[in-house]
Amino acid sequence: MEAREKAGTPAPLLSVRGVYKSFGLNAVLKGIDLDIMPGEVLALIGGNGAGKSTLMKIIMGIYSHDQGQLSINGQAAALNRPSDALAQGIYMVPQEPLLFPNMTVEENITIGFDRGKAELHRELVDTMADIGWNLDLNRKAGSLSIAEQQLVEILRGILRHARLLILDEPTSALTFDEVKSLFRVVRDLREKGIGIIYITHRLAEVFEIATHVAIMRDGAITIHGPVEDFTREDLVKGLLPPGAESGGHSQAVEMSSVDYSAQPVLELEHFSGYGFSDVSLKVWPGEILGVAGVVGAGRTEMVTTIFGMDKVLGGRVLLNGSDITGKKTRQVIAAGLNYVPEDRHLNGLFKICDVGVNTTSASLFGGALGRVFLNRRAEYDITEKYVKNFRTKITGHDQLTGSLSGGNQQKIVIGRSLATSPALVILDEPTRGIDAAARGDVYHIIHQLREQGLSILLISSDMEELEELADRVVTMYQGRINGSFQGADINQDNLTAAAFGIVEREAKEA
Repeated sequence: MEAREKAGTPAPLLSVRGVYKSFGLNAVLKGIDLDIMPGEVLALIGGNGAGKSTLMKIIMGIYSHDQGQLSINGQAAALNRPSDALAQGIYMVPQEPLLFPNMTVEENITIGFDRGKAELHRELVDTMADIGWNLDLNRKAGSLSIAEQQLVEILRGILRHARLLILDEPTSALTFDEVKSLFRVVRDLREKGIGIIYITHRLAEVFEIATHVAIMRDGAITIHGPVEDFTREDLVKGLLPPGAESGGHSQAVEMSSVDYSAQPVLELEHFSGYGFSDVSLKVWPGEILGVAGVVGAGRTEMVTTIFGMDKVLGGRVLLNGSDITGKKTRQVIAAGLNYVPEDRHLNGLFKICDVGVNTTSASLFGGALGRVFLNRRAEYDITEKYVKNFRTKITGHDQLTGSLSGGNQQKIVIGRSLATSPALVILDEPTRGIDAAARGDVYHIIHQLREQGLSILLISSDMEELEELADRVVTMYQGRINGSFQGADINQDNLTAAAFGIVEREAKEA
């Protein structure tokens, strides 16, 4: 820092020196050194459990550090509570939105300001117009989609004129247009001298938006420097433990051909519900059928209706030839279909229960855990199987699921669905919030399950993911299937054009 001052360069907006943090005997941060300069966009990437969230909570004053020092603009700073960080111009946009559901969008954004309402309203409207985002400020926050909630959180930070903005997986639930708008905002803030810590698991975003990159692994920063000094392969290798190989499609087992003459595992016949209509498609044994589309296309509404969570308005659902239309969720699971939801916090987890309970809870009614008394041995074996297969980072089966990182929570939800031994599993954004290394693990497991004959309906907003995993892809636009792609036709250009309704390519047989 002294060398910078002598050279006439500005002091870092934030300087972290020798920061350590432990929880009991578990050392989470092991001597972190990091500087964020004005106008710098630092992409921070790392595996689940690497310590990213802990470091951000220390910067935000949520956690105290055991050792080390934080400085703001060259001056030592005591960030003992979130209000201290906010007073220093530090604002964090969390990955999981934290809104007041019964308050309006505008009230959620402007809460805590001491400026006049009229002034705040004008600035908010002007900011949204400048960005190109369209949100009804009078809507209740509880009615917003995950993507819309994310926009509200980002607007909170922008309106607070933060000098250091922390964005935690900001694009995980955004549409393509919203991502482009966000990147425009980030570039504009960078030009104004705002420093940004950009936490992401999407490596393509690192090279598109960041000026610098840092990799955290096992509580330490192992790689740090300008983005142009690294390739994508460098970053992938930096995420993995020494000597480990990256997972994913390149290491996956060879994909066998799908027998399209067999009886479909899942068949939708002119299926309709709230948010979608007249959907017809088939999924064959051992097939991964991808479903692409933008937020609001009706994909999640379709699968929650299949799963018995919403009302059927028309059509039929057949599972292995049996009609399960309108069945209750418990009956659907018993029939051989399970679902990994998009929002793990709302629909996927018992956060105050342990890993074992969460992994096996869907298996309670099938007899696998005993019909009268709980078979603890079976519970342990099932949990251990998926913890090992997914390389889930836990301290033990009795660890509360709410204390896990987001990616590890997602692995628990996926494991629970697979523990019921379904014939078909619906994966709704299965790698949302999962780091690059763990994403490779999930891809590898998906391929293994496919080879074992499991059918998968894969909903994803990540076109690269669909391109890598799916045998076929259908696209949905405004509640209807408007395209079907197979083989070499599954590419990002085709899927994006169809998902946005730019082209329409009806399937001969979806």
